[in-house]
Amino acid sequence: MARDDNRRGGRDRDETPEFADRLVAINRVSKTVKGGKRFGFAALVVVGDQKGRVGFGKGKAKEVPEAIRKATEQAKRQMIRVPLREGRTLHHDMEGRWGAGKVVMRTAPTGTGIIAGGPMRAVFEMLGVQDVVAKSTGSQNPYNMIRATLNGLQKESSPRMVAQRRGKKVADILPKRDEAPAESTQVAEEA
Repeated sequence: MARDDNRRGGRDRDETPEFADRLVAINRVSKTVKGGKRFGFAALVVVGDQKGRVGFGKGKAKEVPEAIRKATEQAKRQMIRVPLREGRTLHHDMEGRWGAGKVVMRTAPTGTGIIAGGPMRAVFEMLGVQDVVAKSTGSQNPYNMIRATLNGLQKESSPRMVAQRRGKKVADILPKRDEAPAESTQVAEEA
């Protein structure tokens, strides 16, 4: 009996949700056949670990739960990693495009929250971003909005990535906080 409990406990441990998922859209689609119409469902799901990884997937099936399951599995296979500044916001402003979908994403100070609409909000929540200002200026199609958002997020680079690419140290790339005020006081003294 104890072995069964251990096995079941082990399986439950594997199935603990390390990823959170959000159902963004569900469509009822129909196919006209000789006998009438056959209905199916298409689901769009965003999955993330809320620590910098996010992915989306779409699934189609005759039943809603099966479509959601397929979409979730596909999303887990297509995850991308996005570097976050202080684990709460983006490193820099960026734009993303996919088809007619255009999005603008901007970094935000602490306490701003997620200012984004619909499908973009789901992506940021699953990614673990806490402060961001985003605007969709193109297509309102949720598929294109999510793809445009992920396209923009893939362009993001952290100071560590830039330093590695240039062969420098992170300290050489980031602006010096102490030197900027000192230079302005020297200029004021000279004038």
